[in-house]
Amino acid sequence: MRSTRRSLQAVVAVSAATVALAACSSEGGAQNAEGGAAAEGESYTIAMITHEAPGDTFWDKIRAGAEAAAANHNITLNYSNNQDAGEQSTLLQNAIDQGVDGMATTLPTPDAVGPNVQKAVDAGIPTVAFNAGINDYTNYGVSMYFGSDEDLAGQTVGTKLAAESPGHTVCVIQEQGQVQLEARCAGVAKTQPDTEVLYVNGRDLPAVQQTIGAKLQEDPSITNVVALGADIALAAQQAKTDAGSQANIATFDLNADVAQQIQDGGILFSVDQQPYVQGYMAVTSLWLNLTNGNDIGGGGPVLTGPSLVDESNIDQIVEYAQNNTR
Repeated sequence: MRSTRRSLQAVVAVSAATVALAACSSEGGAQNAEGGAAAEGESYTIAMITHEAPGDTFWDKIRAGAEAAAANHNITLNYSNNQDAGEQSTLLQNAIDQGVDGMATTLPTPDAVGPNVQKAVDAGIPTVAFNAGINDYTNYGVSMYFGSDEDLAGQTVGTKLAAESPGHTVCVIQEQGQVQLEARCAGVAKTQPDTEVLYVNGRDLPAVQQTIGAKLQEDPSITNVVALGADIALAAQQAKTDAGSQANIATFDLNADVAQQIQDGGILFSVDQQPYVQGYMAVTSLWLNLTNGNDIGGGGPVLTGPSLVDESNIDQIVEYAQNNTR
């Protein structure tokens, strides 16, 4: 890991500081979504553009964090999304044409999305990247990134499996070609060498369940199934039951149902990238840049994960998962 990368503790410290700044505004200020006083001063419009696919509950936490930051800092947040790279690029161009004050975006397919990110930077729009594109954001003039090191996260999963459940592992990728997903499975294979990749259509969860189930029936040697998202993990769990398999399920990312399954022993663990923090810090960093000229991270990515959630800490986390902040 490069020395320029920041720990989650640094993220939390910055987040706490910005919340404190908002709390210092006068009592006559606007009210935020939680009833507190929002920061006074000039209002800004920030566009957040992601590759969210319909029905993917992961992004609810991204938006919850972004909306909390917007409420704290007197920001109008324009959120839009499309899982198609060309359509996401069009959304970026639309935001440029609208003359937004700042832009936060994901870079799951850098070659397709990146050129319009560069256009925003060249137009003088402060722009940050988050969630996807950790190895590519600087190629398009972006100076700040908030997210997990997905290769490191994958290695974390592989190391834990190698210690607790060694054996043949299938890593399920729900969107072939997205850089962050490919990096996760590549990381798993580095520390759990007996790993193969299974591609599924993540936009069709019944098909995901059928594909994983067929794989488990075909190959009884499979010891572990690694999902790259909470919804995929739940589909894998049902596929395991239907196939009569004894494979263990581990996953990236967290939602209330996965948290409950970890607590109940149905899923081994999750490696969480803390999406609420990603959304919150993407918006907050733009506010700090617009109001105080700040850049966070020293040119390197600010890491929000990997954060391991398993039986040792799930009891204290499950409540936050139910509240849509973990």
